[in-house]
Amino acid sequence: MDGGPRGPRGGAATAPCLIRSSSVRGLESERALRRSFRAQRGVTLPGRAQRGVTLIELLIVIALIALLVGIAYPSAVSGIESIRLRTTADNVANFLNVAIDRSDRRQQVVELWISPKDNVLIARSPNQGFARRLTIPEPFHITAVRPLAEVAPDEPRRFLMVPGGTMPRVTIEISGENGRKRTVTVDPLTGMPRNEIPGAADEATPAAVVVKSLNGGGR
Repeated sequence: MDGGPRGPRGGAATAPCLIRSSSVRGLESERALRRSFRAQRGVTLPGRAQRGVTLIELLIVIALIALLVGIAYPSAVSGIESIRLRTTADNVANFLNVAIDRSDRRQQVVELWISPKDNVLIARSPNQGFARRLTIPEPFHITAVRPLAEVAPDEPRRFLMVPGGTMPRVTIEISGENGRKRTVTVDPLTGMPRNEIPGAADEATPAAVVVKSLNGGGR
């Protein structure tokens, strides 16, 4: 008896054909599922992400950034100038404090020389053993020195710090380009300089004054 395949009418050749056809249908079904999955993923992706950013959209973003920078820049510059002005006034207060401390500790007269024209403060002792100089940096300027004296506004003011007494209220006003001002005032009660905003403290001159003006100012 022959055991080989007998053709389409014989039973022995039917099983391989069925297995082959089912395998083909399985592959086709799997491929169809893959195509469907890929198509679904393509639909869920946004269209703009696929085509990128247009030139108009880029120009709009750049214009918005420029607008925000234009709005924030003046405020940032003003804030930086205010910090620099306060730092300059602090330097003046420290300069005066060193001169006052020198006069008190060494019990010697210290001359304070203030020049609004040159934007300079100088403190020195008669024997030149003590000499300090402070230049106010640009764009800040000394705009006023009080108490007022009968001299030209840009003429130097000279004061003598005499030890052993109450200090007067000597005020130096410093201004910036934008009109902001700070004042450094010697507190008559404590003898210490204060950095403050103009008008924050009483500007009345005390009765007892030990710092004597050499320009004919208040005594």
